[in-house]
Amino acid sequence: MNYHELLIKTEDYVNLFYREHRDANMFYHNQSHTMEVLGNTKKIADHYQLDDRSFFIVCAAACFHDLGHLTKTDELHELKSAELAGIFFNNIGAATEDIEAIQKIILVTQMPQMPQTLSEKIICDADLFNLGTNSFREKNKLLRKEMEALGAVNINGIAWRASSINMLENHHYHTDYCQLLLDKTKAENLARIKDRQEEKLIKLKATEGLQNTEADNTGIVVAGTADNSKVAKPKKKDRPVKGIETMFRISSSNNVRISVMADNKAHIMISVNSIIISVVLGLILKNLDDNRNLLVPTVILLAVNVTAIIYSVLATRPRVTGGVFTQEQVDNKSVNLLFFGSFYRMNFKEYDEGIKKMMADSEFLYGSLTKDIFWQGKVLGRKYRLLRISYSIFMYGLIAAVLAYAVAAIFFK
Repeated sequence: MNYHELLIKTEDYVNLFYREHRDANMFYHNQSHTMEVLGNTKKIADHYQLDDRSFFIVCAAACFHDLGHLTKTDELHELKSAELAGIFFNNIGAATEDIEAIQKIILVTQMPQMPQTLSEKIICDADLFNLGTNSFREKNKLLRKEMEALGAVNINGIAWRASSINMLENHHYHTDYCQLLLDKTKAENLARIKDRQEEKLIKLKATEGLQNTEADNTGIVVAGTADNSKVAKPKKKDRPVKGIETMFRISSSNNVRISVMADNKAHIMISVNSIIISVVLGLILKNLDDNRNLLVPTVILLAVNVTAIIYSVLATRPRVTGGVFTQEQVDNKSVNLLFFGSFYRMNFKEYDEGIKKMMADSEFLYGSLTKDIFWQGKVLGRKYRLLRISYSIFMYGLIAAVLAYAVAAIFFK
């Protein structure tokens, strides 16, 4: 199969699709962005010298990965992009296994990104390549402009910068090529936007302080004036709803991604120590009669492996709460109805009443979202604390076991 010709057909089709479905509100997710991602994909793929098939698959996925934005459907744009890719490649007679591989890579670009293979890591890094370039500021403005145009809202600058900071702080490039090439500039972009945010927050506090002072001065009622005198209250500023929602969505997705990373780290630790235990039991213990001097080092190694596994299991072991909430908690807005542990033992009618009350009360709703992110952070803190203990035990314990084997082999033959 001539993958070079297939890729040319793919690029031609995607460019034509963008021209035929042109949307003036797509300031960021447009043809220019897709071609830029494709160029980044080719650059990274060339570095890793992918074979012709892998090169075609990852580049074809880059061509289609944002096409779903133009269809204006309610489903996730990645799913629609994968669907459009399937239709196109079926029509031109591409191999079924190639089509499935392309669709799988497209779906990996969904946030939070969790790539496994090299091709998946390449497209994820290519998609967010601009985070580590000097064009980040310009691209970030275009993304904000697009979200404002599509949502018909104005996004507060402070809220937008907060979500951008959160994104940059929690993002990491998956390929070592992009880490070496882009991490430094990404750190500079983060520092620059943090400085800008701090500057704006200082100005905002100063402005609010001035407004409060003026309100106090105009609100003094002189003795003897009419009782009907009223102090004009400053109008409340509209809440940056879209920006707040973006902040919550990004924070929650980042927490989920970090939690998955923690689980993967725990899985690695469990697997490695299980393999070591299997090897020790299979090779060393059955020969201990001939090597009695290795008994103590073997016991040390096994103790290290078992302890590391225990802490890794504790890090991934789920905690389930009572699953019941009371009407008083709903009235006090103290229950988090977005967390399954608060309601999994309740009947639907009680939960439905509570969730409707929460949706009708913005303070209750945003409070629940805040609690959800806060407790996600608490869980992540516990996970990573236990994982750190597990990795420390494994690292120092393995060193101690190796030294013990060396001493036993040299001095206690």
